[in-house]
Amino acid sequence: MSHTQSPLLQPYQSDHLRLPNRIAMAPMTRGRADDVTAVPSPLTKTYYAQRADAGLIVTEGIWPDRLGKGGPGIPGLVDDAQVAGWREVTGAVHAAGGRIFAQLWHVGRMTHPVTLPDGELPVAPSPVRIASEPIYTREGSLDHVTPRAMTTAEADALIAAFAAEARNAIRAGFDGVEVHGANGYLIQQFLAENTNLRDDRFGGSRNGRLRFAVEAVEAVAAEIGPERVGLRISPDNPENEIAEEDPQGTYRSLVSALAPLGLAYLHVIERGAYGALADLRPLWPGTLIANFNGPEPTTRRAGEGVLDAGLADVFSFGRLFISNPDLPARIAADAPFNRHVEHLVYGGGAEGYIDYPALDGASA
Repeated sequence: MSHTQSPLLQPYQSDHLRLPNRIAMAPMTRGRADDVTAVPSPLTKTYYAQRADAGLIVTEGIWPDRLGKGGPGIPGLVDDAQVAGWREVTGAVHAAGGRIFAQLWHVGRMTHPVTLPDGELPVAPSPVRIASEPIYTREGSLDHVTPRAMTTAEADALIAAFAAEARNAIRAGFDGVEVHGANGYLIQQFLAENTNLRDDRFGGSRNGRLRFAVEAVEAVAAEIGPERVGLRISPDNPENEIAEEDPQGTYRSLVSALAPLGLAYLHVIERGAYGALADLRPLWPGTLIANFNGPEPTTRRAGEGVLDAGLADVFSFGRLFISNPDLPARIAADAPFNRHVEHLVYGGGAEGYIDYPALDGASA
């Protein structure tokens, strides 16, 4: 397929983004930061620089608060050493011609005292425990504990922590940030009826359940400028025991509340029964990035179909970027894709991280 034929390879320009193609690298946990300092591994700059031909890179999730860490090797962005570590990464990506946003990620109840400092309990909107599956920790798979409900003051402080992390991201040289409101983590725990049983201003009604998400995005946008801020959502995604009774009502309201801010983009994962892309696209005046989260890596054809249908401006690939550092070149050449090795995705060192070959046979 030639360069002119695939919509994924067309340049994209909006008020806030200038991308050489419409292929985004989706955020993916890799678990390779120093587990004590939460500073990214020296390998991390190579990993992202190898993938700098993506139209836009969104990093793995990075925690804004010590209780937001979800597991072993998850990086932070709250102190000078972490900022310096990420500055190495952004410098390498920019030197390779790329653009990179940091994903701001608090896991809420999706962590364990083994992972948190001083064995503290996870915090969440409400004390609702995940019962169906264990959580991975440095001591192996353990049962979830019941999280502690955040106070109203703690919720307000965490909104401020997201803004402070965004400021650190800009200090570290990132082009912008993506607020992680998807996949059953803290912000979606505030949005969902089954995980938000609060009766303060962060719960009790749809508007109450939306408030944490809206105020967090507003605070980040006020801190670094809305043109440098994206939001990722996954309407009707049952992952991590989320049950949204009215995803259409919730996400139409959320998108309508945030549309006037003039954000860099909205990143929509379509997974559940609700056709989020088709429903929300008309409500979002800015850039929309689409993502599919299924059992298999999303195909190139699926991404092209979304762009051809006008449901999104950019399509993000996750697992294909793990094993294909030169994904845009492979799409341009209509070349086969490497398969990723499942057991090498999380943790470890260079193997399964920076040693997947490019088309020309080169790797790190």
